[in-house]
Amino acid sequence: MHDELDKLFAAIDQAFKAVREVHPDAITCEKGCADCCHAVFDVSLVEAVNLQAHFRKLAAPMREQIAAAAHQAMQAWEHIMAAHLDPAVARIRCPLLDDQGLCLCYEARPVNCRTYGVPTVIDGKGHVCGLSGFEPGESYPTINLVALQRILHDLSVQLAGEEKGVRRWPIAAVILDQSLSCDVTEETIAAKEK
Repeated sequence: MHDELDKLFAAIDQAFKAVREVHPDAITCEKGCADCCHAVFDVSLVEAVNLQAHFRKLAAPMREQIAAAAHQAMQAWEHIMAAHLDPAVARIRCPLLDDQGLCLCYEARPVNCRTYGVPTVIDGKGHVCGLSGFEPGESYPTINLVALQRILHDLSVQLAGEEKGVRRWPIAAVILDQSLSCDVTEETIAAKEK
């Protein structure tokens, strides 16, 4: 699973780079910009397991600090879901965001984080970061998020079966290890890859 996920991440990163090369003035992403780090979304099982593995490698004091932020983020998530607010416009600070605007698990960031600064399409509708310079009504290369989510779904199902593989979690729940009760760890991934 790791190889497939790494290949997917590399392909996404390459697509992002290709769009940036063609439209350098439109992509405003740079270190310290954290608009995407306030987006409300959930992650697939395979992304969650990968993210947890990176999180667990952090020093204990940092993990404790992130866990405290994750509790706040989880409360905000639960409020948004209970109030039936639109996640596309709601905002939650990612618990992995540090005070300098940097991701503490950058290498393991999920697909939504990796694609945020370039135009994406979901079910035929275009989306773009509000801080970018992409002009409404213009045509740009896009990344199809539905296709990427389908790949993540398939990897997750391969990893844990249909019932567990279809579930999704907010990043705060991944950090807090809430309801990720699927007994999928780095060890089980390594065993499946052999």
